[in-house]
Amino acid sequence: MNDMIKMVVVLTVLSSVAGGVLAAVNKGTASQIEAQQLTFVKGPAIKAILAGSSIDPIVNRFKIADGETEQSFFVGKFDGKANTVAFEGFGKGFGGDIGVMVGVNIEDDKLVGAAVTVHTETPGLGAKAKDDPGLVSQFKGLSVTDPVGVTKDGGQITAISGATITSRAVCDAVVQAMNSYQKMKPQIQEEIQKVGK
Repeated sequence: MNDMIKMVVVLTVLSSVAGGVLAAVNKGTASQIEAQQLTFVKGPAIKAILAGSSIDPIVNRFKIADGETEQSFFVGKFDGKANTVAFEGFGKGFGGDIGVMVGVNIEDDKLVGAAVTVHTETPGLGAKAKDDPGLVSQFKGLSVTDPVGVTKDGGQITAISGATITSRAVCDAVVQAMNSYQKMKPQIQEEIQKVGK
């Protein structure tokens, strides 16, 4: 019985030490991971959506808490006005979550662009969502209050041939992003004014 107690104490101490080390490594590498994502994963989509901005949207960004999560917003400045934000939404695709970066002009609440950031879709089919601009270009000019869906579901977005589930997921990601935008618009307007100065 005495050996059993010793073993439990030793395992508890080892587990605590290992947990502490993992937490420290996670905290220590978080900023490096974010920088890599902004450079190689999200950055190309942000820069494509906010092309022509007079400020760097990667540098000029802010975060707003949405419940327990934080949403990052990237600011674009056009004609001397910081009036456009890009941010990410997610939808459930065939192979997992699909991330879609969406740009919105806060003056007229219209989408200025969209781009797929991350996915695990089938190469040659659903993976086309990231590389083929035909799908995401259809979102440009939509209002944040417009219903969005693929034509098979009565919507206005033409799906990628052979990848309807992926196309639906992209639509769902855009809808999720637009809903977040509508909910957080007052905070977005407040934060974007700080960047505009």
